[in-house]
Amino acid sequence: MTQLGERIEEATAQLNHLIVDRPRTVVAVFLLLTAVFAGGMTAITTEADATESFTEDIPEQEAFDAVNEEFEDPFTADSESTQLIHTGGNVLSQQELIHTLRVLERVEERPELRVDTEETAGPAVLIAQSLDPTAQSAVDQRRAVEQASESEIRRAIREVSEQPGFTMLVSDNFNEHSLEASASVTTISHDVPPEFDSTEDLQGIQTAVDDIASDEPTDIRAFGGGIINEEFEDIIGDSMAIVLPVVLALLLGFLVVAYRDPIDLTLGLLALLMTIVWTFGFLGFSGIPFDQQLISVPVLLLAVGVDFGIHIINRYREETIQGFDPVQAMETATDQLSIAFIIVTATAAFGFGANIISDLEPIRNLGIVSSVGIVFTFVIFGFFLPAAKLEVDRFRDRVGIPEFNSTPIASEDSALGRILAMPANLSKRAPLAVVVVLLVLGGAMAGYGAGVDTTFDEEDFLPPEEEAAYVQYIPEPFAPGEYTVTETINILEDRFEANQDETVTIYIEGPLEDDFTLTELTTPEENPTESLAVGPGGNADGQSVLTVINTLADQDEEFARLVDRNDRTGDGVPDRNLDRIYAELEQSPQVSVDQYLTEDRRSTQIEYSIDAEASQAEVTADASEFAEQFRYSATATGQIVIFDAISTMIFESAIQGLIVAIGLTGVFLVISYGILERKPLLGVVNVIPIVIAVAALIATMRFLGMPLNALTATILSISIGIGIAYSVHTTARFTDEFGDSTDVSQALNTTLVGTGGALTGSMLTTSTGTGALALAITPVLGDFGFLMGISVFYSFAASIIALPPAIFVWAKFDPETYAWVPNWVR
Repeated sequence: MTQLGERIEEATAQLNHLIVDRPRTVVAVFLLLTAVFAGGMTAITTEADATESFTEDIPEQEAFDAVNEEFEDPFTADSESTQLIHTGGNVLSQQELIHTLRVLERVEERPELRVDTEETAGPAVLIAQSLDPTAQSAVDQRRAVEQASESEIRRAIREVSEQPGFTMLVSDNFNEHSLEASASVTTISHDVPPEFDSTEDLQGIQTAVDDIASDEPTDIRAFGGGIINEEFEDIIGDSMAIVLPVVLALLLGFLVVAYRDPIDLTLGLLALLMTIVWTFGFLGFSGIPFDQQLISVPVLLLAVGVDFGIHIINRYREETIQGFDPVQAMETATDQLSIAFIIVTATAAFGFGANIISDLEPIRNLGIVSSVGIVFTFVIFGFFLPAAKLEVDRFRDRVGIPEFNSTPIASEDSALGRILAMPANLSKRAPLAVVVVLLVLGGAMAGYGAGVDTTFDEEDFLPPEEEAAYVQYIPEPFAPGEYTVTETINILEDRFEANQDETVTIYIEGPLEDDFTLTELTTPEENPTESLAVGPGGNADGQSVLTVINTLADQDEEFARLVDRNDRTGDGVPDRNLDRIYAELEQSPQVSVDQYLTEDRRSTQIEYSIDAEASQAEVTADASEFAEQFRYSATATGQIVIFDAISTMIFESAIQGLIVAIGLTGVFLVISYGILERKPLLGVVNVIPIVIAVAALIATMRFLGMPLNALTATILSISIGIGIAYSVHTTARFTDEFGDSTDVSQALNTTLVGTGGALTGSMLTTSTGTGALALAITPVLGDFGFLMGISVFYSFAASIIALPPAIFVWAKFDPETYAWVPNWVR
């Protein structure tokens, strides 16, 4: 050991003496700190919109916001809308049309819902107004439909079906002959003031509309941003209510087997509870909002805490069973484990903290909170648990409380001990060949896993349309609420040619008053890229300043004549005197052109519907290519472009986090073993199993079709933080045993039987505990939990299978000392 290493061991020895000499003081200090952190839990806030935090500070989002601000007048009221999604056998039948109009009628009767009657649009409204052009209110429109004959309704449907945009309001199975459709969309506009809160206020309005719609004896539901946000809020609470009890129950079951003593079990659970309180207290004090990503943090910390707890209690028992008194046994256990705990904590913090470099705030917050939490876990299990255990055992001796089972988990004579030692016994004959085979296999798995998909979508944060079978058996108060957003989104995607919720915006800058400018803007629509070809005749379907011109021309005959006089080509698009036409639009109270034309008339935007089946990457690529066809400077933007950019950033974050985690972990381990043991190459040996485990994990993701998403992107670096503990504990025990014996095989067997037993218990509790997240009602958490459980098993298996042959190879080539170690660390 180097001089620096000796000083480190002296410092840790002094801390360990503090634990065994003044355990009561240590316990009191930690309980006081727990009370302080408990106060911070009251300041925790939640993040309702699961996607908004991902878009903050994203260049694509900032550009989109800038475009929106340019086309909004801050001194006028904003407009919010709610969609009514109507599904059934034939939503254009007389009775179904009446159901829709009755919902609109009841909504209009409530002034607090702020309905802008003139802006309400949908098949039922259009058909009613075709029957009675004077019917402007929903009550008049309902009467018009009720009083019409079946033939009159069919004639009205045929008439409105010829209007531009009607096919966007009905499902793509609309039959022009039978005049039937299985779904429709009606948009309700809300005239709201500037101070309107688009989160809480809109949520209240849309929830009220949905309650009204649910009263009708047909399938009509409200849909919009407020409904989505409400379900996002409920998901966090429902997921915690399902996952945490299961995690605690599983941990309790395995801890009962691992500790086999109710008092030791209680101490372990108390330490775990303190870890959660400290971490959530930090969350409240720091002001970091609690979101779906952070649901995984307590599970991760429980996993590491269980590992620490089992090791400290198991090592203590190994000493007491040999006849040492409690103080001496605890001092030996803490002396041997403190360095290993420090190394595990540092490497876990590197794995968790690698996510801090992400450009995405939720992933960055996950890295911060989990890194702080792992430090808290080390402090509590490294100091409080040994002190509490020692104090409790002294109390037991005074009052005569017996120990129920204080034997270690595994021994040389046990079946588990023989199984754990088997890989070392098999690999010692040709360790180099085994290592080479394992590294080649790991490389092949990494190469295969490099093709894993990356996605980002709101649906990742929402429950699946079909609830898992187990949900119906969850008792109150743990049972989740009813969720409809995913089903509604699937209806929009499956039954409509264009995605009702997604558009691509083309932002155009140029001299918009020049002759033939509007013609230039419409020309690319005749040759759109694939995902934008959703309009009549395969053209692009865009909403632009020309849409406003056509709307006013239909309502104002004088303006229509102005447009005709300036349409020299006869294609319905005015190509001269555009300044006068724009002026008429701006002065007209019947339309609003601000949405598409800036005040200086040098910028415009066109909103294009997209193919509902196209992927984010396809739409983004098509939109960018389509923008290049415009004569003027054109840029593609919109929510789907933003989400595609986030998908790219998620992949980059995953790779960068993995590289940083492996790099920092490897360097730290090399330095640590160089300083502490004069064996720096043991640091490299430690990294081999975890690299193989991560390669197996990413290959498993691709094989199972599980993409890197908002949460699973963190799994690669986090798996290093969790998994490296298995290699570190094994290596730390090996160095202790190897120091007392020159026989590598004997040292490894003793290590795998002793530490391997604790590792097995830790693996079972950690993998099942983290795997319980698979029961979460959102895919993003379910996938993360499933992969975390697999990752823990892979890390354990690699430490048992890949680490022994790597140590055999190291022992063959490792000199007794390292001349390159500088003097300052000797």
